[in-house]
Order: sequence, then C-alpha cells, then structure tokens
Amino acid sequence: MELSQFDEVADALRGLVPRELGQLRYRARRFGIKVWFEDETPPREHYEAQVISRDHVVEATVVALEVGFHAEHPQEADNDAVAAHLLAAERQWRPEIGDEAIIGAFIGRPSWRRLSETWPDPDLDAADLALEVAARLTDYIIAIEPIRRTH
Repeated sequence: MELSQFDEVADALRGLVPRELGQLRYRARRFGIKVWFEDETPPREHYEAQVISRDHVVEATVVALEVGFHAEHPQEADNDAVAAHLLAAERQWRPEIGDEAIIGAFIGRPSWRRLSETWPDPDLDAADLALEVAARLTDYIIAIEPIRRTH
C-alpha cells in the first residue's frame, strides 16, 4: 500500500520534531495532517498542514497548501487570547518562522485564529513535498510550542 503525502509528512515529523516536546501525535488524512502533543484526542490548539481551495489564496490558480498553527476554540474570545499571546511573543518566533507567517482569522472560519502561511499551487505529487511540509511544520512547532505552553 502506498502512503499518502501526509502519511509521509507524519513519518518525517517523527524524526524532525525534538522529543523533549513530548509525545507527538497526529491524524493524517488524504488532504492534510493535524499534529499535537500528549493528549490522545486533538486539542483546540494544534499544528496543521492542509490542502485548501484556491478561493482562499489570491496567488493560487488550482489549489493551495496551508502550513502552520491553529486555535479552534468554540469561543472567539479564547482564540483571540491565543493570538494575542502569540503576538506578544512575536519577537521570539518571527526570526524562526519568517515573514511568510500570517497571524489572523482562520481561512474559511473567521472565529478561529491561525499563525500560518499558504503555498499557492504546490505540486501535490512532488517527491520532496512531504519532507518540505514536515520541515516547515517542524519550524512552526519548535518556534511556537514553548510559547504556547506559557499561556
């Protein structure tokens, strides 16, 4: 059986993410992966890479990929608090993540928040895509997880 791109992302993450962050957990699907630590079920705050519609990315003509961190609490105020905490620590994570990262409303769900970037028109069949996604997701995890845990 052939692994999906996002199963391959999961395999790469196991080797890239520092063990001291805790037990890495994930749910890989055909069009995305959700990553978190410790709890068996995914928490409202997690890391994600997912294929999204071109409608959400001006530069995309076919499809886009989103990579980064999500806050998906039921109450918008809780998501705002997470975003505010991350913004207060921007001087810590921005050098590691770079200017591509946008902190703001979640794509397609305005009450949620994201700290993520989009890749317009990636080649979803590229042999190195899974490793690129895993490496970039690892950048987010290493930069954001210690800050997130202080909230």
